Amino acid sequence: MPYSRSESELVSAVMSGRLLVAAPGDTLADAAHRMADRRVGAILVVDGDQLVGILTERDVLRAAGRGSVEGTVAQWMTADPDTVAPDATIGMAAAMMVHGGYRHVPVVDGGKLVGIVSIRDLLQLPSETPAGA
Repeated sequence: MPYSRSESELVSAVMSGRLLVAAPGDTLADAAHRMADRRVGAILVVDGDQLVGILTERDVLRAAGRGSVEGTVAQWMTADPDTVAPDATIGMAAAMMVHGGYRHVPVVDGGKLVGIVSIRDLLQLPSETPAGA
């Protein structure tokens, strides 16, 4: 399967440790700008050193669909998101995403936020350009 990794590969091998974080009181507009600047689809919401939520591009779109991107991150984020451990397999992470209907999962090790994994991270694309691209 050229477009997938081994299901037994660990999340720690594919996760991003370069975290983009926001505080619950940050404005939604500021968080959206920071996500766009970093070209990422999610921002982790922390209170001190504790993960309290995740804000995704879908949340920002939901706010815009209601006519405004006013308000705070806390008003639009998913509180207490599901998490995965770095020693979980990517098969477990992929199943979590598919069944949960989301594309990003925070990675937590012993209660400490250490990374984030996206559905894109779980794919291994071929190095050659496909025909017709």
